[in-house]
Amino acid sequence: MPARSVAVRTPQVRFADAASAKGWDSLAQQARENTYRAWTTMRTDPGPVNETPGTTGSRAAWRTAPTADRPCEQWQIEVTGGGRIWYLLDTARDTCWITFAGTGHPRATDRR
Repeated sequence: MPARSVAVRTPQVRFADAASAKGWDSLAQQARENTYRAWTTMRTDPGPVNETPGTTGSRAAWRTAPTADRPCEQWQIEVTGGGRIWYLLDTARDTCWITFAGTGHPRATDRR
């Protein structure tokens, strides 16, 4: 009996706004290979079961994706020492929404 193939859905990667797209371009210019690895992670393992080096789940409250009113997991990928990508994992739409990308460490993660 032939083996059945199982369709695996690969999430789309989209920008939530123009600022995150511009930040992505700056990050890619500074660290092209690491930015590509981050894109690959979002396409192949966007919400790892266990946090991996460089990929962490948000410690803040869940946020809402730009096209949905349901909560989504927020993830962060460390691309460089200060460069980060934040994205929302919208599983219902198979989409990773990049909400922040930048070469500098985002102030929102600073502890007060």
